[in-house]
Amino acid sequence: MNRPIIALDFENREQVEQFLNRFDESLFVKVGMELFYAEGPQIVQEIHARGHDIFLDLKLYDIPNTVGRAMSVLGGLNVAMTNVHAHGGVAMMKRAAESFKDKNPDGKLIAVTQLTSMNELNVSDEQQSKLSLDDSVEHLARLTLSAGLDGVVSSPLESKRIHETCGDDFLTVTPGIRLSEDSVDDQVRVVTPDESRALGTDYIVVGRSITTSEDPVGKYKVVKSLWQG
Repeated sequence: MNRPIIALDFENREQVEQFLNRFDESLFVKVGMELFYAEGPQIVQEIHARGHDIFLDLKLYDIPNTVGRAMSVLGGLNVAMTNVHAHGGVAMMKRAAESFKDKNPDGKLIAVTQLTSMNELNVSDEQQSKLSLDDSVEHLARLTLSAGLDGVVSSPLESKRIHETCGDDFLTVTPGIRLSEDSVDDQVRVVTPDESRALGTDYIVVGRSITTSEDPVGKYKVVKSLWQG
């Protein structure tokens, strides 16, 4: 079973170092937009040099040429995983995969389907989609598979359907993970680590449940135990 991915949703390098210094094992961590924009590619290189694996969560979404050039840069950072938005289309995703894999053939490239903050009303009223939320996620997962990517970001609630549609080797990476006693904050579709395992997801991303805890190491061990069973 894969390690839980810890979302390093911190403002700066100092906070990241203080957090990572508390652990004596290799972690799988997520570097998102806030941290990357504050510290730049160097923060990725520094975390990698400490022996941790990185999911670089920047959700690229632009014309194929621009995304392709950007992915060529990200591919050189030796990250284990990064992503684009599936709404960018098949041509964009194919170009992203070509550029990223050329520099980092072992890295995983995945696509965001619907954000876990989205609900049925958002999809129908704001996106004006004729599809339901679940059908939209499945459609975007199919597009991602056809573009040659490794998997998708989705809610754990959609993992089983995605695997049934796209195969067991097609990865589901799922944020929106909380322990039963935690606040859901701005997430809508949330589940616990053990529920996510039962739903068949491949990777879980856990942030505030661990990073805001007074004992993040202890909380990580609880999440890991629930996740790995």
